[in-house]
Amino acid sequence: MAQDLRKLFKNEQKISGMKMPEGHEARFLSKLEDQLPQNASKHRFTFFNIAASVVVLIGLSFGAYKMTSDKPAVTTDEVVSTKSIGEISPQLKKVEDYYLANINLELSKLQYSAENKELFDGYVHRLGELSTEYDRLSNELIESGPNEQTVTALIDNLKLRLNLLYRLKEKLNELNTDQSFEGIQS
Repeated sequence: MAQDLRKLFKNEQKISGMKMPEGHEARFLSKLEDQLPQNASKHRFTFFNIAASVVVLIGLSFGAYKMTSDKPAVTTDEVVSTKSIGEISPQLKKVEDYYLANINLELSKLQYSAENKELFDGYVHRLGELSTEYDRLSNELIESGPNEQTVTALIDNLKLRLNLLYRLKEKLNELNTDQSFEGIQS
């Protein structure tokens, strides 16, 4: 397996001393040019480069315009304005959605009739007052920013409205059972 390096070098010198046939280099270069792709795609990339540069320039200009517009920068001293307790945190959003959904559900279940009109109107008037108070507390939340007392008052208001609807539902059920019981006895 081991070969004498001196013999290998002697054989190499004999081979390298041989000359290539005439025109070999020219034939090789023509075959090479036939096999290589043409440079026609270079123009296409130039167009894309120009288009990309224009898009980047427009984007940078728009960003610079937005940054230098006359809007005042928000400082840490400013109060963040919120419109509802749901914007303060996701948990409070879930609480608010829960109560509002249940209030609307209970309102949709109530059956209004001429016999329970007076009772129904009294509860609806009280619900209207609570709704007005909720709006006032929401405005206070917007003006003064989130604080524990306002958030607690808003949640208590929602609880009170839902409890009021439950009581109205119970009273209407009692009124209906009393009327149906009186109708059976008559």
